[in-house]
Amino acid sequence: MALPQIRQRIVNCQACPRLRAYCARIAQEKRRAFRDDSYWGKPVPGFGDQQARLVLIGLAPAAHGANRTGRTFTGDTSGDTLMAALYSTGFANLSTSKHRQDGLVLSDAFITSVVRCAPPDNQPSSSEITNCYIHLRDEMAALSRVRVVVALGRVAFNAYWNWLKDRVQSVKPRPKFKHGLLYQPKAGPLLISSYHPSLQNRNTGRLTQEMLTDVFRQAKRVLEGPPRK
Repeated sequence: MALPQIRQRIVNCQACPRLRAYCARIAQEKRRAFRDDSYWGKPVPGFGDQQARLVLIGLAPAAHGANRTGRTFTGDTSGDTLMAALYSTGFANLSTSKHRQDGLVLSDAFITSVVRCAPPDNQPSSSEITNCYIHLRDEMAALSRVRVVVALGRVAFNAYWNWLKDRVQSVKPRPKFKHGLLYQPKAGPLLISSYHPSLQNRNTGRLTQEMLTDVFRQAKRVLEGPPRK
C-alpha cells in the first residue's frame, strides 16, 4: 500500500479498546492549558518525506502532545527537543514542532512510532504493541529508500528487530540496547539506537540535547557516504 492508504487505515484503527477509550477520554477532558484546543483523539500515523532515507521510530503519541495535535512528536517538549536535533543536522526546516499547520517540513526523514494511540502512563501492553506492528511494517515497506533507522528508546529498538527478522528471518547476534549503538545488519538499514527524548530522560541528564543531535550527525555521515552494495 502507498503511504496515504496506510495513513487512513491507521487513523481508522480500532484494534486496541483500552487505548481507544483512553485517547477518547483525554480528548474530552483535556488539559487546562489546552482547554480551547480541539483534540485529535485518534490513532496517529507517521509523517515526513515519502522519499526518506532516514526513519525515526518513537514509542507512542503523548496524551496531550500528538493525541492532541494529530502529528507524532508534536505539541510537547519531547517533540521540540527532537526537532531541534533534526533542524541542526538539516533534516527539518524548523527547530520546534507545535501543531500540524506550523509549516514544519522534514527533509530525507520520516518519523513514526511503535504504538499509534497514547497509552496510559506511557506504557502500552505487549498485545497492543503486537496489534500495532502491522502499521510500522506497512510504512517501512512503502518507504523504499530507507538506509538508516534511529530507534528512540528500548521499545523502538525491539520493534526494529522484529521488523528486521520479518525481512531476513535470522538476525544474530543481537546487541544490547544502549545509546549511540550503531549496528549494520547483513541485509537492511543501519540501526542507530538512542535514549528517548522524554522529559524524564532530559530532566535526569540521561539524554542531553547534544547527545541527541550527535545521533543525527552520525546518521548524516552514513547517508552522505557511499550506499551499500
